[in-house]
Amino acid sequence: MEKGKFYSGLFIMIGLIVIGFHMSGAVGKYRSYDRTVNVKGLCEKEVKADKVIWPVVYRVMANDIQSVYDQTDRNNASIVAFLKAGGIDDAEITVSVPEISDKYATEYGSNDRTFRYIAKNVITVCTSDVDEVLALMSEQSDLLKKGIVIGGSNQWENPVEFKYEGLNGIKPEMIEEATRNAREAAEKFAKDSDSKLGKIKTANQGTFTIENRDSNTPYIKKVRVVTSVTYYLKN
Repeated sequence: MEKGKFYSGLFIMIGLIVIGFHMSGAVGKYRSYDRTVNVKGLCEKEVKADKVIWPVVYRVMANDIQSVYDQTDRNNASIVAFLKAGGIDDAEITVSVPEISDKYATEYGSNDRTFRYIAKNVITVCTSDVDEVLALMSEQSDLLKKGIVIGGSNQWENPVEFKYEGLNGIKPEMIEEATRNAREAAEKFAKDSDSKLGKIKTANQGTFTIENRDSNTPYIKKVRVVTSVTYYLKN
């Protein structure tokens, strides 16, 4: 009886030792999964705009409404001819209805004004040929010689817009480069901490942003993406 109790106790003790040994290893392995490093990888790329929206804005002033319409028709014809001569297609040109204001009706006080009617006219060019538009912008003096002054007192109302719509074509290579940069940073961290880099725990692609490279060349865009990756570290 005593011998049976002795062996039972011995087996229980051995079992506890074995369980403790395996638990120690499991805890150590579990804790190793708590060791991670989070890094970010950046990729930037300069690209040229592949679409431009150019509002050609001018104003006509006169004291009778018929003169306003006649002058508007002549100017529209001259501007459209100028654009087409520069390589712009008819489908890329939109002529808007003029916005006409009557100074006598909208302003109080004396009617002693130089011009009663002022018409704002906008001819919009929307094209993927950015180089053609840039060339035409540098030749606007040809319109000035015909008495057509392009622009206005408030350029913020009708700004030229340069866009980049080819993002899907460069996304894969940019994500690849950003991820590679993130891994290089993680590998350096692991080396400096006497560890080895393990598998990826989590990864976040990040958001692509497109902005002007600078204020002087809005037709050159800077595309940017930042990826965030968390790696396991192991001994």
